[in-house]
Amino acid sequence: MDANATTPLLPEVFEAMRPFWLENFGNASSIHQQGQQARAAVDHARESVARLLVCRASEIVFTSGGTESDNLALFGTLNAGDHLITTTIEHHAVLHAAEALAERGIGVTFLPCTPGGLIEPATLQAALRPNTRLVSIMLANNETGTIQPIAELSAIAHAAGSLFHTDAVQATGKLPIDLSPKGLWKNVDLLTLSGHKMYAPQGTGVLFVRRNVRLAPLFHGGSHERQRRAGTENVPGIVALGKAAEIAGQWLKTDGPAELTALRDRLEQGILTAVEESGINGAGTPRVSNTSNLYFDHVEAEALVIALDLKGLAVSGGSACQSGATEPSHVLTSMGLSPARARASIRFSLSRLTTEEEVDYALTLIPAAVARLRTLSPTYLRSEAALASS
Repeated sequence: MDANATTPLLPEVFEAMRPFWLENFGNASSIHQQGQQARAAVDHARESVARLLVCRASEIVFTSGGTESDNLALFGTLNAGDHLITTTIEHHAVLHAAEALAERGIGVTFLPCTPGGLIEPATLQAALRPNTRLVSIMLANNETGTIQPIAELSAIAHAAGSLFHTDAVQATGKLPIDLSPKGLWKNVDLLTLSGHKMYAPQGTGVLFVRRNVRLAPLFHGGSHERQRRAGTENVPGIVALGKAAEIAGQWLKTDGPAELTALRDRLEQGILTAVEESGINGAGTPRVSNTSNLYFDHVEAEALVIALDLKGLAVSGGSACQSGATEPSHVLTSMGLSPARARASIRFSLSRLTTEEEVDYALTLIPAAVARLRTLSPTYLRSEAALASS
């Protein structure tokens, strides 16, 4: 139940990429037959991703993953003297890139969020400046699953003459995305996705770059990806990402999203019923179908993660990229949680392969693990003693 950290490689995805490791191993830039077979496979994958995003194939840039795509979006559009607006709840791929840009003479504003984890349009409107070149706001949060009102936010940015980027790593394949010129997100200029969050292998990603957006490359070398991303294409990984995009598009047209939401809700309600002093972080806000972030007062998240892991249940105390960090989640503290409650919060993120039986098994483990850890908690024992005396 840690699919937001990474998803399993689907068997169909593996079978699609396997020949391009062994038999069809040509360089997609070569003009001989093997090279052209690889080129055709890359082109097919590009079209598959474009269909999922409802955009032109020429607007798809293949990268090594979400971090590179986020960095390319920010560093590729900003210069000294420009102004960047982002938020306090972004993934560190954006936050740390923004901090590095600030050292290069770019003004940076970090927008706060509501207690539910939302960025309010009025907050963005108030932060805009005449030199605001780029606004970068994630679509779905990796820790809470909260979905931002990207259509409204991007329209505000465009009205001010700014470009708009969204990190959609945790949303692609879970939500329908329409980047067409007449679609809901027609004002999104740049969008990031990552293959290993949607059942493709790690080390694959995409940056959508809308037509006519000028982008300076991070890497200098060959003329790959229309001179936007130099480097020999990772043909097996790109083929896999294309296949994963096809499968995701098909899944979104079924009852799969509603069924996954029902599983997530079943897990949440089972926990809230069985465990006192627990709750949902971001409750009441729109969330992607698979993600739940819950707090368990008087418990250290790291201890609970380990206790559940020993029983065969994999969950996370926050972003996988921050595993082992001593500081509480920047997302949860930005939402107004105390450091203690943020450190007592666990992320459950289901996959499309999660079953009812697995949810039921988790519901037998979690209450017992929380109860056991609370017997070791001085704060819980003090609160129990206070209740008994009253």
